[in-house]
Amino acid sequence: MRNFVRAPLTMSISTSSTTPVTSQPRKLPSLPAETLVSWLRQMHLIREFEVRCMQSYQEKKIGGFCHVYIGQEAVAVGCTAAMKHEDPIVTAYRDHGHALARGMTSRACMAEMYGKVGGCAKGKGGSMHMFDRPNNLFGGHGIVGAQTPLGAGLAFGTKYEDEVINGGKNRRVTLAFLGDGAVNQGAFYEAMNLAGLFDLPVIFIVENNGYSMGTAIHRGTTMSHDLTIKGRAHGLKEATIDGMDMLAVYHDMHELAEWCRANSRPAFVDMKCYRYKGHSMSDPRKYRTREEEERHELNDPIGKYERALLDHGVITDETIKSIMASCREEVRDAIQFSNESPEPPMSDLYTDVFVEPWGRFPGSSQPDFTGGATNVCSFRATNGKEGLL
Repeated sequence: MRNFVRAPLTMSISTSSTTPVTSQPRKLPSLPAETLVSWLRQMHLIREFEVRCMQSYQEKKIGGFCHVYIGQEAVAVGCTAAMKHEDPIVTAYRDHGHALARGMTSRACMAEMYGKVGGCAKGKGGSMHMFDRPNNLFGGHGIVGAQTPLGAGLAFGTKYEDEVINGGKNRRVTLAFLGDGAVNQGAFYEAMNLAGLFDLPVIFIVENNGYSMGTAIHRGTTMSHDLTIKGRAHGLKEATIDGMDMLAVYHDMHELAEWCRANSRPAFVDMKCYRYKGHSMSDPRKYRTREEEERHELNDPIGKYERALLDHGVITDETIKSIMASCREEVRDAIQFSNESPEPPMSDLYTDVFVEPWGRFPGSSQPDFTGGATNVCSFRATNGKEGLL
């Protein structure tokens, strides 16, 4: 893994695979130093976690598809920091960073990567299906764009609960992340249409890293130079944000989220970013040059945020070393835990199919990291008999 250069506060990012724009430096928010440092640690944790995921994949300890988040850490950390804990989040399959930023333990996340019982989905979901109900993370979804209607549905559910059931005012906002390749999916346009019609408090965040798998965005998407027009067509509030700048992401997303919360309206974000690795572990990246990658690595979001904290006296070089060491130790512990966690038994083929026991299906339970309690439907009574009542 190469060491990325610490970047100055004003840098260029990519609107497509080749065109840079300028991001103006942002002031540090008026928050405790511990909070600002915790964001840096989250970014370093995601970077270290993903590097070790790549190694584990090459060692054949992780199977299936594996999409790492290296280069886009500021998006997940900044967006999550800008929200409240009760705000739902749903995302696509490049989801390890969102899970860690939202509060999932490294153990539960890595064990799921390994397909082990100790994982967040008991080893049944793998890399693309990180779920953490206590932290209101609703996936991790493998079908391109399929999470966007779920995002609209989550926003409808929270709004209905807040305004109709509880008779109050909407107080929650849903984040629905998607890649730029999902912008052309029909389900996404249906979701935006419903969000606009029903005044749903959902923010659709396009993590625009310039490539839809191996296709440069300008080759497959109309109006690729201004994706916000897609949201504008459905009456959504729009924003373009520098996703390589942690402070820009936090500031702009916090402002946007509070507007959506107060007005109970949807929004569309074109989040400009860049992934340093391939679309997945099987991607040789022959569709772009090494020179292009090196140019974008100079805009490393971790180094950029480090420089901001250093310049304001929030941290020192020793702080950075300590953070990196603690992240390495945490991920090493997660790998050891994952190696020792058992594989799901064959009998687990029949669990988690129905919430409660029915026929040969024994019902479902929470994963170990949330306590392992048995699930029971809360909306109806049961007389103990097998089957649905």
